[in-house]
Amino acid sequence: MSRSAIVFVWLFAVARPTAGQAPYRVTWWDAASVGTAGALTLIPVALNLPHGLPPCAPCDPASVPNIDRAALHNASASAATASTLMLGGVVGAAAFVSFHGLDPAQRRGNAAVLLNSLAWTQATTEWLKVLVHRSRPVLYTADAAAAASRPENRQSFPSGHASLAFAAATTYLVIAQREQLPHRARNAILLYAGAVGVAVLRVTGGKHFPTDVAGGAVLGSSIGWLTATVHARAP
Repeated sequence: MSRSAIVFVWLFAVARPTAGQAPYRVTWWDAASVGTAGALTLIPVALNLPHGLPPCAPCDPASVPNIDRAALHNASASAATASTLMLGGVVGAAAFVSFHGLDPAQRRGNAAVLLNSLAWTQATTEWLKVLVHRSRPVLYTADAAAAASRPENRQSFPSGHASLAFAAATTYLVIAQREQLPHRARNAILLYAGAVGVAVLRVTGGKHFPTDVAGGAVLGSSIGWLTATVHARAP
């Protein structure tokens, strides 16, 4: 993370909330919301979207923007695996620090917010992948012919790993600021550092272009912030 980003996270996390904040409310709407997002996530998978073959295999590397060309030379299977493991760590850590040491009402409320954030981030990411259907870096390499028949190789933008990691970090940041959770600045910085690590490993693993993970970071952060903020204002 850049120094300015660390300073922003620190200042946001230590800012004092409105006095007397009640725990987030949990209603049947939360279950319906998470269920709806889950169903929307499964539709592209069930329909095997997007249909058809990529427009080229292999595609011309010269057509890739300069900012993304570094990804064409990456194909580390260990980095790709590490990115998935790190994502699990970021989400798990965000959940732990959002629940640890709190009373049952706070834990339930924070869990509802985090689940909604992750569920809608995943659903939105899956549909954007289908609508954008950007070719992954592998389709610009000598392995393109073998990879062309797999629909997932036309789902490069945005990065789902990056969107979920940043959604988890941002949701925690809003929750922690609202409820003045202990060690919130340190925890937020570590979670964002982990999210950045996930994004870097996705590019290093040859799974995404830099703009894919940047788009995922913006998407996840936006949904994480919106979910935790709107839920806080619900009657």
